[in-house]
Amino acid sequence: MMTSLKTWCLLSLSVVLLLSITPTVTKVVQLMSDCKGFLLDERIPEIPGILVDGKIQDQNRYKIICQTFNDKKRFVTLYDITNMIPVFSAYKYKGENKKKIKHSWMMEPQLEEPEDDENMQDCISDNYNYQAKNRDYENEADYDRGHLFPRSFAYSEEDKHSTFTLTNIVPQAKNFNQVSWVKMEKCLGCILLRFCKNSNNLPEGYVVTGAQPGTGKLKERVNIPSVLWSAFCCYNNGRNRWIANSFWGNNVQASPDNDIHTSPLQDPIGNQKYEFFQCPVDKTADQTIRQITHNCPCPP
Repeated sequence: MMTSLKTWCLLSLSVVLLLSITPTVTKVVQLMSDCKGFLLDERIPEIPGILVDGKIQDQNRYKIICQTFNDKKRFVTLYDITNMIPVFSAYKYKGENKKKIKHSWMMEPQLEEPEDDENMQDCISDNYNYQAKNRDYENEADYDRGHLFPRSFAYSEEDKHSTFTLTNIVPQAKNFNQVSWVKMEKCLGCILLRFCKNSNNLPEGYVVTGAQPGTGKLKERVNIPSVLWSAFCCYNNGRNRWIANSFWGNNVQASPDNDIHTSPLQDPIGNQKYEFFQCPVDKTADQTIRQITHNCPCPP
């Protein structure tokens, strides 16, 4: 699970008592450097108004979660406890495992009791004030639990399990999630698997996936993002160059507006300008991306 036996919570205490799991610890940390391995050259993304010059602008609101499963760091998330959704999750792609798993949705007690790692009161009462709860998504007709770090990109079964934390989830319009975003993930997954090869010719790429907050709320608690985005940077050993691109779409039900857009990293996404990586792409990278995407199921 994502936390120790003293602090972890699933959907109810009865589930806790029935399951047998290996104790692990997920940490809410102070700095991105406390959770290394998931950002290219450990460079912190620039998120307008949130992360500027590598510093969180409001540390009371935005929390860094070093997502851990079975005592191993799996990915890193920047979480907004006001909107109760992640700003982004960042991960290192190492290949995919197609095996399906049985999963349970996990929560992060440290967001509620960061100074008291042994307080089980919130587990018992399910009284979480700073993060989404599973009940926020239950019996929901219009929105899915939308992964930022998708399970389909996970390298191992344990990596897959680690993605099923509600701190890696946003409310995603069902048709957008199940149609447009699935197509984007198939496109990106194809690029990462086939064309992102390190010097040892093994799959390797860096991905940051996030959401822009919207104006609506799920169950009057959880912010419904207006835009979802994903960006990658990787080395292409076959072409001896770095490649990068970003994808984004409006988080709406089926309409002409829910198409996936692709753009170079320096272009705005939705209504914001981000800086995800210091990716050392050269002037031929755009042409390389066009050639590569013709070989994958990618949007125009």
